[in-house]
Amino acid sequence: MLAFALPTLGSNILQSLNGSINAIWVGRYLGEGALAATSNANIIMFLTFGAVFGFGMAATILVGQSFGRHDLEGARRAFGSAVGLVLGGAIVIAALGWVFAPEILHLLATPGDAMPLALAYLRVIFLGLPASMMMVLLMMGLRGTGDSMTPLWFMLLSAILDSALNPLLIAGIGPFPQMGIAGSATATLVASHVSLLGLIAYIYARDLPLRLRGNELRYLIPQRALTGTIVRKGLPMGAQMLVMSTAGLAMVGLVNRLGVDTAAAYAVSQQLWTYIQMPALAIGAAVSSMAAQNIGAGRWDRVGDITKYGLLFNVALTGAMVGVVILFDRPVMTLFIGAASPALPIARHIQLIASWNFILFGMTMVLFSTVRANGAVIAPLIALIVALYPVRIGFALLAKPWLGADALWWSFPLGSLATLAIAAWYYRYGNWRKGALVVPDDSEEQAHGMSEPGGRLQPTG
Repeated sequence: MLAFALPTLGSNILQSLNGSINAIWVGRYLGEGALAATSNANIIMFLTFGAVFGFGMAATILVGQSFGRHDLEGARRAFGSAVGLVLGGAIVIAALGWVFAPEILHLLATPGDAMPLALAYLRVIFLGLPASMMMVLLMMGLRGTGDSMTPLWFMLLSAILDSALNPLLIAGIGPFPQMGIAGSATATLVASHVSLLGLIAYIYARDLPLRLRGNELRYLIPQRALTGTIVRKGLPMGAQMLVMSTAGLAMVGLVNRLGVDTAAAYAVSQQLWTYIQMPALAIGAAVSSMAAQNIGAGRWDRVGDITKYGLLFNVALTGAMVGVVILFDRPVMTLFIGAASPALPIARHIQLIASWNFILFGMTMVLFSTVRANGAVIAPLIALIVALYPVRIGFALLAKPWLGADALWWSFPLGSLATLAIAAWYYRYGNWRKGALVVPDDSEEQAHGMSEPGGRLQPTG
């Protein structure tokens, strides 16, 4: 588990470090208003990812279970359909996002002085959405086959390009144009496209298992039966991200009403939270992939042990991250905002109250990753809806007259505790263990002899 999780953790660190470095450039060059603008835009991008991301998650489960059964053709068919669905959805959302970006930012109650900056940043980010989504999907698919190292190397490439281009395009250094906050988004756009093309070339050069050649390329056209399976499982998982995103948007709206300093403090806190939650995300990815492959192989005796060690590793690693962040929050935060900024004490206060909730979040992530590995997606969705809206947002609104801004920060651990309680109950008593996901037969392909022989059970790469 650690051998799989550590490269995934490295990828997560690079992705978050890249975002943090970009935030440092924006905050230092352009100030608190620009930093608040990027925070608002990034929440929106998480929302748009959620609209198509569930299909990739469903395909990854199918890929993992197919590999457990040594069904390479099934894995390729599932992945090809997911690529077609996600790419089409990402293009549509990117176009709509570009057109309606001003209305979206108004709905968020984006502070007036941050509005022009947020709009310029968001529109360029939308242009890069299809490439970003494809990059994420390819990395998810590779992890579904048990390969967590290849995604690490190409995430490193993306992070280096993005971080290096940010100051050049923001400030107009050397031959580069001075683009301000749009330069930060343009750096992300360029890095995403270069890394995506490089990863595709690498997959084909190394003949990795998920590559499609010849007649296999028609798997990119989603097949009805397979698309039905992906959509049935993917929509609830995408809805989970949408629920998280909309709850995040609601929280941003509440924070924005407290002024630019609090909005900037919250943006800095979110930067630190990305690092705190990294071990949980990496362990969750390892648990999901390992559980799916063992379920596909019929090794249910291993699934319980995978979950148990996932919980133990999460408590140890996430707990250590929480401790480090609380101890060294001030020097880290001053990377984003000046030491004399009025946002700094607010950000430190937020961390002290809310950061420990990620230990609970990580435990929930492990339990949900296990049950999702067998296609159980409705219960996690219900748990998130209950925990984030009646509990988190409801508490933040109802307790605000008595606790003030602290009601917002205390709502985080309260919501995480509710989610963990529901997840633990469902893992113990739910019916998620029944059955297993199988890629539907493509009888037409088999009749015409166009698919790869079923007896070819091992990857060629």
